[in-house]
Amino acid sequence: MEAVRGISDQELIETPDLSHLDAADYDKVYEPREDSFLFLDALEKDLNLIRLFKPSICLEVGSGSGVICTALARFLGSSSYVIATDLNPFACQTTHQTAEANNSFVSCIQMDLDSMLRMNNTIDLLLFNPPYVVTTSKELRQPREDGSFLHLAWAGGVKGREVTDRLLSHVGQLLSHRSLFYLVVIKENDPEEICNVMACQGFKGEIIASRKVRNELLSVMRFKRGW
Repeated sequence: MEAVRGISDQELIETPDLSHLDAADYDKVYEPREDSFLFLDALEKDLNLIRLFKPSICLEVGSGSGVICTALARFLGSSSYVIATDLNPFACQTTHQTAEANNSFVSCIQMDLDSMLRMNNTIDLLLFNPPYVVTTSKELRQPREDGSFLHLAWAGGVKGREVTDRLLSHVGQLLSHRSLFYLVVIKENDPEEICNVMACQGFKGEIIASRKVRNELLSVMRFKRGW
């Protein structure tokens, strides 16, 4: 298995094997790209913190190919229950396949964000690589006439924040009183404003990883509550 690059004295988080997927799959499901691998790098840097924290229930919103939640599930093993959600039915199927191909268990449920979950103050660790590209609100209509959901993996609406803000509006109710939340953003999403929104719900936020990719500055933010 290929491992995400990391500091030699750290534990490594293995990049899941995706050889079971092909070009036809990526016509329906978001293919892991620079944002996905930056997310894995950021989680790898925080593995000691995550292990110390011992999360019981983890949730990835918008799992896509399942590369992130499967990597986390492999690292945590049976000590944690990993849940994933995605609006795209093909993504849910693919997430299950990725977990199985990597000898891991992830329970993936088709839904819009966390809309069907009734788990107030239950999630200990939340992961979200949202659709963050600045677009018109019309781009968020779903699905398209051809039945495709793929645009929903990147179209973020005004400021690239329309989907993210829907989750942020109640994330304090979703997460447990001692929790971690990792979020992928770009500069146009206004990370400082996101920090202020989260602070109002009792979270301390900071950027823990960044990378310039073409014309985008990608970052991963980490929020803590109860630490």
